[in-house]
Amino acid sequence: MNWDDVTLIVLASCGLVTLLLTQINDVLDKVPQTIRALRRIRRALRDGTESEGHEASPEAGDR
Repeated sequence: MNWDDVTLIVLASCGLVTLLLTQINDVLDKVPQTIRALRRIRRALRDGTESEGHEASPEAGDR
């Protein structure tokens, strides 16, 4: 193994680490957005089941 090989390995390793850190940063940036979206979905599902329950009550009274 000569110095050219060592230099290439070091450069490739630095590039790999940079790519990995960039990807981790992107994922961590999207975590708050994902949590907000999940809360919105849960709220919509909860509100949707309550409104369906209210719609079912008048139909039961008509019988």
